[in-house]
Amino acid sequence: MTFLRVDSSIRDEDSVSRELTDAVERAWLAADPDAEVVHRDLAAAPVRLETWQLATYGGFLPPDLRTRAMRDASAAACRAADEVLAADAITVGAPLYNFGVPAALKSWIDLLITDPRFDPRHTPLGRSLAGVPLSLVIARGGGYGPGSPREGWDHSTPYLERIFGDVFGAEVTLIVAELTAADVDPAMAALRPLAARSRADALARAGAVAAEHARAHGAPSTRRRRVALARAASSASGG
Repeated sequence: MTFLRVDSSIRDEDSVSRELTDAVERAWLAADPDAEVVHRDLAAAPVRLETWQLATYGGFLPPDLRTRAMRDASAAACRAADEVLAADAITVGAPLYNFGVPAALKSWIDLLITDPRFDPRHTPLGRSLAGVPLSLVIARGGGYGPGSPREGWDHSTPYLERIFGDVFGAEVTLIVAELTAADVDPAMAALRPLAARSRADALARAGAVAAEHARAHGAPSTRRRRVALARAASSASGG
């Protein structure tokens, strides 16, 4: 099996989202020691804005009118799509930045959607990653749960659930840690016990979710056939 891990935190050390994607990866490898792990670190190697722009522009032109730069950008989108479609399971780490999605993660998603296999104009909604388990790891510096002063201010999680679940069709499971800024913000010192509990709960959930997904999706043959069909459809559409 192939396990795709996507990280978008700008922090290499002391990153809660990376700590949680680490836990998901460990649990997968414990369940399937022979699994291939592919790590896409979007903070270390971000998608350039102009790559998305050129791939988008080129997608509206006949192939013979696309510039070399447009063709290169479309090839980059194709490679990104190939990597995602080859995965039997996916985890995505998404810290909440400025109440929204990390820029690096949004750029990667936008590039994916320029590929016909992820573009809802060419592939029906919910089909691109149908049946693929995707653990969505959310790390939030403050508290955004029901009844909190900032309930509803997290504009990232609903968007990512919509994209990965409704548009791409993955089986999305949330893993959430809150109050992650309490350890470094003196104004949140009183919340540190709650933050520690949220982090511990999220770590436990990360391991349990990954283990359950590994058991439920252990046979990759159906998944491989679906990927082959997706690639065939892309070729037929000129993608």
